[in-house]
Amino acid sequence: MRPEMERVLFKSKYYTAYQPEKGRCFFVEIQGRIIRMSFCQLLAFRQKVSAINLDAHFYSDLNHSGTEILVLCNREHIFILDTKEVIDLKVFIHGIFEKSSASTLVSA
Repeated sequence: MRPEMERVLFKSKYYTAYQPEKGRCFFVEIQGRIIRMSFCQLLAFRQKVSAINLDAHFYSDLNHSGTEILVLCNREHIFILDTKEVIDLKVFIHGIFEKSSASTLVSA
């Protein structure tokens, strides 16, 4: 069930980010789960996604399983992502911050 938001901030193939009309939080939909994040948590999420070594997914001796484990919000959420989902996640997180102006993210 989606929270009462509902301004789609950015959408990719696998993920969607929403920002409510009122309030200073964000909602990110990942694998069918909706996660509420503060701006600081969204920044931490961006840092985690940026730290994922995508090259390792294409070299079997660096990442032989082809998966990535992502833990969010003080270990409240855990996700296992395949290479396609990791690529899309990088595009998604980049899109949230690039397509939206800083004033849009901070205000509301």
